[in-house]
Amino acid sequence: MAAFCLLPTVYSQSTGGVKGRVRNMNGEAIAGATITAHKDQHDAGTARSGKNGEFVLDGLQPGLYNFVVEARGYAEGIKYDVEIKPGKPRDLGGNLLLQVDRGSQVIIRGSVFWKDGTSVPACDVDVALVEANGQTKPLTTLTTGVSGEFSYRRPDAKATYRFTSKCHGVTAKRDLTVDSAAIYTTSVLLPINRGEKPQP
Repeated sequence: MAAFCLLPTVYSQSTGGVKGRVRNMNGEAIAGATITAHKDQHDAGTARSGKNGEFVLDGLQPGLYNFVVEARGYAEGIKYDVEIKPGKPRDLGGNLLLQVDRGSQVIIRGSVFWKDGTSVPACDVDVALVEANGQTKPLTTLTTGVSGEFSYRRPDAKATYRFTSKCHGVTAKRDLTVDSAAIYTTSVLLPINRGEKPQP
């Protein structure tokens, strides 16, 4: 039987297991990932990662296992031919890395324009998550390309994002609510025409 515990203290002398940490390609911990042990084409046990991406899956009979790692918004990962021996769980360290599943992403494509409709290149765009209480949580800062374009990706989740453009002394904001994995478009309109000076 598989068990999940961050601080195991007692292990069976006849069975073994694995422990480790699930991360994404940026090195960030993935909480809630499912780690399943497969032996001889059968599921032998399952564990879930904690908030720091850590997990322990024990109670496994000695032998060779494949470990399948799954998490929402990420492509499946497999660790092949891991030998399990009796005693303390084998430490896989932080080598369980998952790549983002592009098909499970929110992709936002945006543009920044002057009031007269011309594009604004090299403009900073601050991205923030708008929380339920109206507060914002800063996420990242993007810079528009030569045609005033920017792109932002997030794992599939319903959320509202705020894009704040800051350029040539003026600021403009635009909120966008996303419901599920898909490609969304948005634009931010600066309140002056190209070449104009902002009002003091």
